[in-house]
Amino acid sequence: MAENVKLNLDQYHKPLCCRKCRGSMSFMGVGEYKCDSCGFLDYDDYGVVRNYLESHKGATTAEISAMTGISQKEINTMLREERFEIAADSRSFLKCKGCGTEIRSGMYCPTCGKIAEAAEAKKRREEEAEERRRNLNMSGTGAKTPQPGSGAKRFTRDK
Repeated sequence: MAENVKLNLDQYHKPLCCRKCRGSMSFMGVGEYKCDSCGFLDYDDYGVVRNYLESHKGATTAEISAMTGISQKEINTMLREERFEIAADSRSFLKCKGCGTEIRSGMYCPTCGKIAEAAEAKKRREEEAEERRRNLNMSGTGAKTPQPGSGAKRFTRDK
């Protein structure tokens, strides 16, 4: 049975075909998929966790993992991607990757997030400038100016 389920899922654990009739599944939103043939509803990992949290507010990642079968690593990834947020009254938090401050979701606290965005923008600008420089050199317009007489033998005949 586990092998059969694996065949129905893509790399993101989204149902590709219906478990009941093998029909194709259409995305309905927020991790929910509906069979085009029989109308069966199925969920990807995000949908399963979201549905569990709707009825069990404040659940820990360990509890969610135990009850849904989705690994704590995947749940933490969803928290880091800001798909969910740790409850305000929770005693557990994520740590900012910049300064270690406690945060409820994402990778960075607001201060480090601004720094990380600025660094990412700078890196992107540098990569774009390097790409433009590389493209100019490949087209020959940005290459060094040819020396006088270089290549002359290719274009003139010896008499």
